[in-house]
Amino acid sequence: MTFRLPTRRALLCATASVATLCALPHAQAQNTYPNKPIRMVVPFAAGGATDVLARVLGQKMAAGLGQPVIVDNKPGAAGIIGTDAVAKAAPDGYTIVLGLSNSLMTNEFLYEKLPYDTQKDLTLVYQIAMAPLVLVVHPSVPAKTGAEVLKYVTANKGKVAYGSYGVGAYPHLAGAHMSLATQSDMSHVAYKGEAPMVQDLIGGQIQMAYASALVAKPHIDSGKVRAIGVSGERRMSTLPNVPTLAEQGLKDEAYRVTGWLAIAVPAKTPKPIVDRIAEEVRKATQQPDVRDRVAAMGFEIKDSSPELFATAWKAERPVWERLIKQSGARLE
Repeated sequence: MTFRLPTRRALLCATASVATLCALPHAQAQNTYPNKPIRMVVPFAAGGATDVLARVLGQKMAAGLGQPVIVDNKPGAAGIIGTDAVAKAAPDGYTIVLGLSNSLMTNEFLYEKLPYDTQKDLTLVYQIAMAPLVLVVHPSVPAKTGAEVLKYVTANKGKVAYGSYGVGAYPHLAGAHMSLATQSDMSHVAYKGEAPMVQDLIGGQIQMAYASALVAKPHIDSGKVRAIGVSGERRMSTLPNVPTLAEQGLKDEAYRVTGWLAIAVPAKTPKPIVDRIAEEVRKATQQPDVRDRVAAMGFEIKDSSPELFATAWKAERPVWERLIKQSGARLE
């Protein structure tokens, strides 16, 4: 009996056939996506602004996707627990995370050990909104502008305390930068949440803090605290008469960056699925009732995409790294 070795052409054809067969389930999964409910993990407790936004978006996205979007709160460790759960989930588009800039960027500079690597374990999908904060002071502080605040803390070296809702959060980093830049030796007081921080500001236990419009606006309107300026590049639509700190001459990058809210999925999620999720988020955020709800929270809707988000993430990363190193913040 004579055996003939397969020709190179036959081998290539066979290999191609096997590859095609192997790729069929993967391609079919993309073509039928989604065919079951999608889990949107929120790595923070229920009731907060991130959770509220997730539920509003989930409802709108479900209509476009034809499947329920179930919000799953997994709070703990500054967003690490929930984000890590998504990073380790199957890359099939059925588990996504709605996180903040801390869980998707700055935690890597704060924590000695992080169980996930955003660049390797996650794919950035859509930057939903920027989250600027408003610098507010107790009425006993005579300053009414950013420049006057700088003069005040300089003249009262070692006597001014500023609050934050966590070590390494933007209110801590911006306050630490101001203290260092003015050599005013301000005291940092970290709280377990924004509400107790603002209550202590109203009570005069601290003299200044960066707060969200959602929490601060009622107290600004009542005169219990005074708004000085807004972080970021644009005024808040919910506080249109409060200028940005940059407008007032505070040009340092610490006053121009803001936190943000965004969607990410496990790395290796197929590009067509990533694009589909991004498109549904975009459509949801373009709806007037969603935009109004987001604006009322003090957030600014972004026009984003996977590519735009990735570009913005890379541009901001070194800024946050510098701010965190400057503050000396480090957590285990």
